[in-house]
Amino acid sequence: MKTALITSDTYKNHNTGDGHPEKIDRVTAVIDNFKKLDNKNLIWKKPSKFEKSILIKTHSSEYIDHVDQSYPQNGFNFLDGDTVVSPGSKEATMDAVGSIIAAIDGVKEKEFKNAFCAVRPPGHHAEKEKAMGFCIYNNVAVGANYLIEKYGYKKIAIIDFDVHHGNGTQDIFFNNERVLYISTHQFPYYPGSGSEKEIGKFNNILNIPLEAGTSAREYLNAYELVLKKLNEFKPEFLLFSAGFDAHIDDPLAQLKLNAEDYYTITKRTLEISKSFCRGNVVSILEGGYDLKALQDSTQRHVDALIEFN
Repeated sequence: MKTALITSDTYKNHNTGDGHPEKIDRVTAVIDNFKKLDNKNLIWKKPSKFEKSILIKTHSSEYIDHVDQSYPQNGFNFLDGDTVVSPGSKEATMDAVGSIIAAIDGVKEKEFKNAFCAVRPPGHHAEKEKAMGFCIYNNVAVGANYLIEKYGYKKIAIIDFDVHHGNGTQDIFFNNERVLYISTHQFPYYPGSGSEKEIGKFNNILNIPLEAGTSAREYLNAYELVLKKLNEFKPEFLLFSAGFDAHIDDPLAQLKLNAEDYYTITKRTLEISKSFCRGNVVSILEGGYDLKALQDSTQRHVDALIEFN
């Protein structure tokens, strides 16, 4: 079975303005690279359309209405100091959510073995009732709640290797024993959350804060804690919040990973989770702001997904 790459052109309509790091070129760079590679083990799919009721499992109806009313007729609007919306943002935002729905359904229906969603805007900073840090809806959280509501899963793990802490995902699942949230991130750093003391009501949160300047070797040593926690929890489905801004070339942070490290992270995670996840794995793009680093890192991440049996 093949790996799915789920994307759509609507990401181009989410215009964040000149000089904004979360720009259209991010996804274009990723998609153009995969087109050039033309890997026959990759199947290209579109996001699904979905009912608003799916969003309401993760975000309040008041917040969803607020977002809907915030898309401008022209120009820009700000949901927070960093999070910009323009007239075409609604399509992109809905397709970002729809991509993880399509990915989950495709894995469940055995249409493909696993999936990577190349979308924007990202999602892991979006809280239940708050846009933040370039994120409008929390795509990965919607996916986890969809697995619970539609498929009745009792154990889902979200592994977030974005360089920034996924405060939104933590906020949404802090009191949910069905969801294990694990984050490796630079600390102290934006958004300020993610200390080791934040463990969730059911010890279902594992934060691994890392100092600026952490080397690849130090990171991979720390990542053993992720694998240990996964092995203890034994999730039935695994979701990656796949941010690639811990790369040494990324302009927004100071960790020192390279593209090959993302292959290693992904491969190790897939191997240790094989016995309990049985290959139920979906990954969705979060951060990553150096275009070449993002191209190379997503390529190696997807290589590990493709190779996994």
